[in-house]
This record gives sequence, structure tokens and C-alpha cells, in this order.
Amino acid sequence: MGRHFGICGALMSVSFMLACGDAPAPTGPTGPGVSDTAASAAVQTGRSILMLDNCDPDSFNAALGPGTCVNRNGGLSFATFQALFQKHQQVSSWRFSTSNIHVPTTVTLEILNKGGEEHSFTEVAEFGGGLVPPLNAGQATRPECFAAELIESGGQTTHTFVAGESAKYQCCIHPWMRAESR
Repeated sequence: MGRHFGICGALMSVSFMLACGDAPAPTGPTGPGVSDTAASAAVQTGRSILMLDNCDPDSFNAALGPGTCVNRNGGLSFATFQALFQKHQQVSSWRFSTSNIHVPTTVTLEILNKGGEEHSFTEVAEFGGGLVPPLNAGQATRPECFAAELIESGGQTTHTFVAGESAKYQCCIHPWMRAESR
């Protein structure tokens, strides 16, 4: 767990380096602090939010270390990811399945990581940078990211969205992955 933070290496072809540090181990619906009731409520709604990416395990693992990208056959090469990020300051196939979450009633939804990399679904006061400075596109790291729950590939958690409240969410590794609830 914490593969992005235990690996130091070149991230961008123009001598970018990953920031290294320790991240808390991810927890999910079966982990500490999550009740069976919350997980059950998420399943009952039939709605979920997906964390998506399109990483190619061979090229990402060769560039960043074993285990960086898992559970995929093919996908976007690391070189293509670098080129897209340099051009657009984001990579559109790294995203949440919805960027607008309509919350007419309070509801608990599953947050599922269907990508090959770790992600977070972190509530932030304002959008900004994440924990990997080269991916921040010049934005300062959001303080909420220092306590972010990382969800490994294939992992899940739940989140309760409260009716009438607006909130912002981002991935603290790939900060262009954003969503808002209303």
C-alpha cells in the first residue's frame, strides 16, 4: 500500500521527481471505522462513484517501480501519460465517474477504485494540489490531503453525502480528478 509514496523515480521526462513520504494505509468498508450499516446502505442505492485510470502496468511499473499499476491489460503508456500531462496539466482518463453528484436526499454511496493505481476521494475546502508535487500543475498541496485515505486498485470505501450541503472532492495523488456534490 502507498506504492506512489514508497517509490522515488522520474515522473516527467523533464527531470521531474516523485515526492517521497509515507502515506497511511488505506481502509475500506471492511476496515476500521466503517459500519456494516453504511456499507449496506451504499449497496442498497445501486449508485456508486468510480475512480478510473487507464495505466499500462508494463510501462508504469518499469518507470515508477513494481506494483504502481496493477489489474490491467494494456492501457495508456507512461510516455503517453507524460506527454498528455505536459500538454494539458491533466490526463482525462484519470477521473471520477461523475464530476457532479446530485444529492436530493442524504445518501451513503460506495466509492470504488476501478483503476490500476491508488487514488483517494478526499473532501477539500477548495480544489488544489495533491501529495505528488510534479502532478500539482503549480497548485499548493491541499492540507486535507495529508490525512487522505488511499484506496488501492480494486479497493472501496463509502461516503455519506448530506442533502443540501455542497462539497468538493479530489484525488490527492492525481488532483485533476475532481467532483462536487450539490
